[in-house]
Amino acid sequence: MPIAMNVQLLARAEAAYLGLAIGDALGATVEFMTPAEIARQYGVHRHIVGGGWLKLKAGQVTDDTTMSWALGDAIRQAEGRVEALACAIAFDTWMRGKPVDIGNTVRRNLIQFRRSGMAEAPPSEHDAGNGAAMRVLPVALAYLGEDEAALRAACRTQAHVTHHNPVSDAACEFIALAVRDAVLGADLRQLYRGRIKPLLAAFPQFAYRKRRQENPSGYVVDTLQCVLQALMDTGSFKDCLTQVVNCGGDADTTGAIAGMLAGALYGPTALPEAWVQALLPEVRQRCVNQARQLVACGLLRTLSQATPPGQRAAA
Repeated sequence: MPIAMNVQLLARAEAAYLGLAIGDALGATVEFMTPAEIARQYGVHRHIVGGGWLKLKAGQVTDDTTMSWALGDAIRQAEGRVEALACAIAFDTWMRGKPVDIGNTVRRNLIQFRRSGMAEAPPSEHDAGNGAAMRVLPVALAYLGEDEAALRAACRTQAHVTHHNPVSDAACEFIALAVRDAVLGADLRQLYRGRIKPLLAAFPQFAYRKRRQENPSGYVVDTLQCVLQALMDTGSFKDCLTQVVNCGGDADTTGAIAGMLAGALYGPTALPEAWVQALLPEVRQRCVNQARQLVACGLLRTLSQATPPGQRAAA
């Protein structure tokens, strides 16, 4: 399904990437805090100020964003494709750079990759954390023009480097497909009917509660419940992000996933300028640059696949 590059599509792709970084930076301040602790210290947490248990600079991001960059670089180097070995090498290089934070499952399976050279971790019922889901945005952007089966396969390829688990797979595929649909123009009602409702039918454990989910853990079910509830409870990027990070728990990751979804859904004009400008300049620029590069290389790949071999040779 080749797609044409247009200004609105590219703007939504950039908004998704900036939304990821904003949610990461906003949520990192209150990561591992309870809602009651957040309320005592901040009232309602709504400013990118850094700090938190990682003692970040204001506008600095964590592994949610930097692992996404690593995956995006691997995809670009593979001419828009997701290849397991390229992803594993990129993630291992990222880990060797001593990131500010790293999840236990990611660390364990990347160490196993170093020892074995096997780019796919073994299946494990214990690897249903959110570490593969938080970084899936580059797949969505590079596969905007691919069919659903190809995007799902690409999601699993990158995920299985560190998280080989069917519940993790379901979350990764849902997020990537929902982001893609939103970048291509779907609204919230269409996302609910086309993506959220089918996800809940296939995986009822993702059903979000009527009352606010609080203190979500790194288990991908908790993470996605919190994100879906914030997305469905609110009608703007700012309100969605504010609700999700004030739930506490693994707030950088719930913030990052909510940010990429809401950024794609509501577009660049919905991102509060104060939040965009609060990101470190290098973070802001890398997100924008990689969004553009991934959309472009994905478009070139799908156009190439759609061109008959004889015409390719003539070109």
